[in-house]
Amino acid sequence: MKVCILGDGLTSLTLAKALVNENIYVEIFTNKKKNRIDKTRTIGITKSNLEFINDNIINIEKISWKLNKIEIFSEKLNREKLLKFEDKNDQLFSIVKNYKLYEIFEKSLLKNKFFKKNHYKNILTNINNYDLIINLDFSNSISKKFFSKKIIKKYEGLAYTGILKHEKISNRVARQIFTRNGPLAFLPTSNYETSFVYSISNLNNLNKEALIKLIFQNNSFYKIRKIKKISSFELISLNARSYYHKNILAFGELIHKIHPLAGQGFNMTIRDTKILVEIINNKKNLGLKLNSSVNKEFQKKVQHRNFLFSSGIDFIYEFFNIERKITSDLFAKSLKFFVSKKPINKIFKQFADNGLI
Repeated sequence: MKVCILGDGLTSLTLAKALVNENIYVEIFTNKKKNRIDKTRTIGITKSNLEFINDNIINIEKISWKLNKIEIFSEKLNREKLLKFEDKNDQLFSIVKNYKLYEIFEKSLLKNKFFKKNHYKNILTNINNYDLIINLDFSNSISKKFFSKKIIKKYEGLAYTGILKHEKISNRVARQIFTRNGPLAFLPTSNYETSFVYSISNLNNLNKEALIKLIFQNNSFYKIRKIKKISSFELISLNARSYYHKNILAFGELIHKIHPLAGQGFNMTIRDTKILVEIINNKKNLGLKLNSSVNKEFQKKVQHRNFLFSSGIDFIYEFFNIERKITSDLFAKSLKFFVSKKPINKIFKQFADNGLI
């Protein structure tokens, strides 16, 4: 069985490693000589997804920074705590640096006899050489020809990412502040460093000095010594209308992309990976070939879940966006009362950890 993956990124390597672990030959094609991973980006991985990665793909415990509490604040209430998720005896989720995770996957794959990495110019000429083609590349001819139809929402803003270097603290709490400019998340990566994601609406021309000033204004948790290189990306969400064409399957951000406020983008992809590998294994165990039936079953199982989950994240964004725009603090106080109830808190925790089961 031969699988071709188009695109060289963290999702590509994660999926490739999951497949080669099942003794499936995987070839990754990329149009880049060397993929540059942004060292300011981090990933939040939920407890259940981390367990799946460690048990079924590769153990990443040594690069995971475990957090046991999440606190959510509103600038409108003078950064009074709106909501708290906590597990004193275990982690709620873990923070991993993108580039470190990429390096672990790449190092492991390059030593595997079931894996190969190549460059391509026009993959359309090689389609018949593989049982399945899994496409994660927005820019290639396959995406333009078969996967151009999407439901897209632009949030008219940018997400800024970076790393805060600060004095040593016990750093096991993730924090999100809903500011007047948009949600600001502080995501610890060690006792000395904390990554941030600041999603700012309608301020595309914000310069570095103005951004740093906003971060300092909303920080009361860390004695910052230095802010490392800052990067940014456009805030959009998308859902693909179709996940496959014959034996070609779209995957990763090509089928769903969400607002980063909840840190759920990569977690959605891990859940997709789990389901796709299960489908492929079932076919393999029955002695069946990998073909378009895999893609059809995958779309049937996950498309509606992904759309509902994406819509849920968008609802959370719009919900707090309304709170941000209203001058009165009555809305925020009512929200605090509502989400503080234990049954509601539990629902939010389950939704964040497992998605829509």
